Amino acid sequence: MSTTLLQSDLPGLPLRHRGKVRDVFDLPRERLPATAPPSDYLLMVATDRLSAFDVVLPDPIPGKGEMLCQISNFWFDRTAHLLPNHLTGIDVAQVLPNGVDAALYAKRAVVTRRLKPVPIEAIARGYLIGSGWKDYQRTGQISGIALPDGLRQAQPLPEPIFTPSTKAAVGDHDENIDFDTMVKTVGAELAEHVRDATLKIYRFAADYAAERGILLADTKFEFGTDEDGRLYIMDEMLTPDSSRYWPADEYRIGTSPPSYDKQIVRDYLETLDWDKTPPGPHLPAEVIERTRARYAEALKKLAGITLD
Repeated sequence: MSTTLLQSDLPGLPLRHRGKVRDVFDLPRERLPATAPPSDYLLMVATDRLSAFDVVLPDPIPGKGEMLCQISNFWFDRTAHLLPNHLTGIDVAQVLPNGVDAALYAKRAVVTRRLKPVPIEAIARGYLIGSGWKDYQRTGQISGIALPDGLRQAQPLPEPIFTPSTKAAVGDHDENIDFDTMVKTVGAELAEHVRDATLKIYRFAADYAAERGILLADTKFEFGTDEDGRLYIMDEMLTPDSSRYWPADEYRIGTSPPSYDKQIVRDYLETLDWDKTPPGPHLPAEVIERTRARYAEALKKLAGITLD
């Protein structure tokens, strides 16, 4: 059965970062197995918090963190031949403080390498939707990439494109940037490596999903480097929170297709008199359950995993 966790509490582990969904803790050396190679390690916990319009809402989606963690782990394993990732394989139960319920964290936490984050959101787009569609309507471009005239909403792009953005702090909004701006930020060699890896992984995942009746419209990745400058993919990977998945049988050009994510929540919030600033409103039980079921369906269709 799935568990519910709004905020992790791990006495004795230093909290490094509490994000919209993930809580990240430093792992002191004494908590690690003696066989662990010399390095810095983190414990990353996917909670059941849900954010919408960059505001963390007060109600959790039960089991969401477990589903996000399991789908990320599935994709990390599937794409390891394309690029290394931050997972270490160390059992979470071995590093938890004494007295903590290991079952609460078993399916929602991973022990990872501590990497130096690349300060860019790496986005691959295969379809014209979301902020890309808005930019195209205004300028005919996305992130400085000129596109053909006359494209319609949700239409497949001639080929997948890489459209980086800034990484905003909690409460702020990411901003699309062009590749030249990314080069100025991280250097040409790293920018090219991130771009090439992003597009390679996107194509691989899109082909895999299409075989299972799902279209991967776009996705965003986070990357980091180790002390030797080697590139890794990290954080989450190809989850419904970081990707736009559409059921192929409900896809229509010229519309915004339904997606396997929190669109149900966004649609509900749009009906409220809420200014999209904290605090966020509570969600009805029916909206919570429909959202949970949508995540569960994506996990089952893509990875063949059922948690409930």
